[in-house]
Amino acid sequence: MKSLKVLTTAILLTMTVGIFAQNSDEKKIISDADKAKQTVIAEAEGLEDYFDNAQGYVIFPNVGEGGFILGAASGNGVVYENGAIVGMADLKKVDVGFQVGGQAVIEIIFFETEDALNRFKTGDFEFSGEVSATAVKSGVSENLNYNDGVIVIVKPKAGLMADVSVGGQKFNFTAMENVN
Repeated sequence: MKSLKVLTTAILLTMTVGIFAQNSDEKKIISDADKAKQTVIAEAEGLEDYFDNAQGYVIFPNVGEGGFILGAASGNGVVYENGAIVGMADLKKVDVGFQVGGQAVIEIIFFETEDALNRFKTGDFEFSGEVSATAVKSGVSENLNYNDGVIVIVKPKAGLMADVSVGGQKFNFTAMENVN
């Protein structure tokens, strides 16, 4: 019984230190990611199964994108492994082609396997122009298939953008214990 109390106290202390180690920006991103998750689950029946069954996922709750011929996007997100936060991530995108306007989106990347998640966490992960994302709509999860262990979901939040371009997204991962 005493061992259980010591273990429980140690776990709670570890969780408390981790929570207080986050700065206010990271807390805001985590809060926004929680809200984004609830938003997409509410709008896409069955999507909750992907959150429950994926090896991991990253939620970018506020990706800003804009362009006129040359375009760019960026956002910050939260990385989860088996449902628990393991780190923070940032996204950078540059592309060229027919595009005009600006928009804000939620982007979620699901990783089917540990290998796919580890590629993301080690920085050996980027999207090129031929990778496509699925826009969130009612019942979308019935049609989702992993491609090389990855599914990308995008939910437009605001703005208007016409975009037929080629480019790529690059990601950086920072493990939670290294986040200041």
